[in-house]
Amino acid sequence: MSSTSQKHRDFVAEPMGDKPVGTLAGIGDVLGRKLEEKGFDKAYVVLGQFLVLRKDEELFREWLKETCGANAKQSRDCSGCLREWCDAFL
Repeated sequence: MSSTSQKHRDFVAEPMGDKPVGTLAGIGDVLGRKLEEKGFDKAYVVLGQFLVLRKDEELFREWLKETCGANAKQSRDCSGCLREWCDAFL
């Protein structure tokens, strides 16, 4: 079983609301700023992209890499966080 970060657990523990993009697991200050510059300023906007890609984690990770330069671990953490959130709330 893979362990998750406290940030991941905090995010998936409650509805998303208006949380900033930096609250997503795998997204720190630098990636958060890059995403904000491209219009992805809130976690729900990134979730929208995840859903547009039909929750395909591989496609989402590639999109995250191309959009903000996320590395493999960062993109895995973010996609896993969104998948788990979707499983709990959608």
